[in-house]
Amino acid sequence: MISRRQFLSALGAVSSAAAQTRRPNIVFILIDDMGWTDVGCFGSTLYQTPNIDRLAKEGMKFTSAYAACAVCSPTRAAVMTGKYPARLHLTDWIPGRIPPGLKMKPPAWKPQLALEETTIAEALKPAGYVSASIGKWHLGGESHYPEKQGFDVNFGGCHMGAPPAFFYPYDIPNIKDGKPGEYLTDRLTGEALKFIERSRSQPFFLYLPHYGVHTPIEAKADVAERYRKRIKPGQAHTHPEYAAMVESIDDSVGRIMKKLDELKLTQNTIVIFTSDNGGVVGRRHITSNEPLREEKSTLYEGGIRVPMIVRWPGVVTPGSVCDTAVSSVDYLPTLAEAVGVAAPAGIDGVSLMPLLKQQTGFQRDAIYWHYPHYNFHQPLIPMRPAGAIRRGDFKLIEFYEDGALELYNVREDIGERRNLVLNQPEKAKELHAAMAAWRKSVGAQMPIPTPENYNPAATEEWMRERFRRQSERGGDR
Repeated sequence: MISRRQFLSALGAVSSAAAQTRRPNIVFILIDDMGWTDVGCFGSTLYQTPNIDRLAKEGMKFTSAYAACAVCSPTRAAVMTGKYPARLHLTDWIPGRIPPGLKMKPPAWKPQLALEETTIAEALKPAGYVSASIGKWHLGGESHYPEKQGFDVNFGGCHMGAPPAFFYPYDIPNIKDGKPGEYLTDRLTGEALKFIERSRSQPFFLYLPHYGVHTPIEAKADVAERYRKRIKPGQAHTHPEYAAMVESIDDSVGRIMKKLDELKLTQNTIVIFTSDNGGVVGRRHITSNEPLREEKSTLYEGGIRVPMIVRWPGVVTPGSVCDTAVSSVDYLPTLAEAVGVAAPAGIDGVSLMPLLKQQTGFQRDAIYWHYPHYNFHQPLIPMRPAGAIRRGDFKLIEFYEDGALELYNVREDIGERRNLVLNQPEKAKELHAAMAAWRKSVGAQMPIPTPENYNPAATEEWMRERFRRQSERGGDR
């Protein structure tokens, strides 16, 4: 017979062992339209992001992280499934846009994430995880909302790609209550904190896809005014309202980290922070992606290279930096390995565990993009249907209208200023062949030539009218 003290000591040892063996919690924070340099630790001299910077100091910063697409919905589908948008046939933002007079028309792509696909939430459920999606979903209508895709909780997730407003009332279908002056980023964070509180006794997956920093560019007036006074000539970032939106995102990260600390969950929680595509510059110079070329909706680095941070105490070395190219498709296999469940068959992603642990063994041939659409968010300079591949230091872009190729060494020429196609034709040929073989292997849908309908004057007239209406509304897209 053992004494009460011995019993309590043994019980404490069991509890401690159970805590150590409990599967890690996961907090995945996905920002909408945040550019590569929109964070202090990634180079901004204007935006104040002390909490995100702290996350990088306590985790690993990925300097060559890529979104799976240059627009939102396909990247979000890739995050959820570990599959390239081309394989999913979900290749444009939902529902897309088709003006008149185009030289090519898009294929019959899927404007929703198919229910038969396995999401991160569904992959984790057999391991006892409770999952919540709090924020932007944008992967189909009501029959394809998060609760239909394995999530136990859905707050704010619907068919919408952007909120009509960032101040209450938001006019988002499943956010019915609120109070005047309430800010959407703060509200979503509050709901996330409630979920963490409720779920603290079991492993949880919190997917927090913020609507910010997408348009409409609306921020707290006092914060924007503070930035207005801080802007100096020669800065890359000069938009005070956008800066204030970035700060609200940073405040959200700080609140999440504080809650994990308070509940003593930090040591057993994986935190991932990233964006769904590059930043929007637009007509009002909302942000700048310098030194990267171009912006959201393009396959240049400014459209697809994004900030990424992973914090996992005890596994990831604090303050570490990884420059290996990684993609949105890598999250699902990484998290599956991290929690000890099998990743679904037929995915495209590669587990990042060797990189997180700074070990050998990470192997990947290339990263691919496929965008068989036009995109017209830039005034009169549409993105043409295109594909891209990055293998090693080299990146090739193919434009589907005419087969034009552009080759860049993105390590030596991160701004993609020197097209090497004529200087290194064999490298261009090699990458072009690899990209064509990959498209065939994933069943990529190609745009369809429509020379009989080609009318650039009609397209330009449509675009001018569209941007005229946007200017009247004060919008950028």
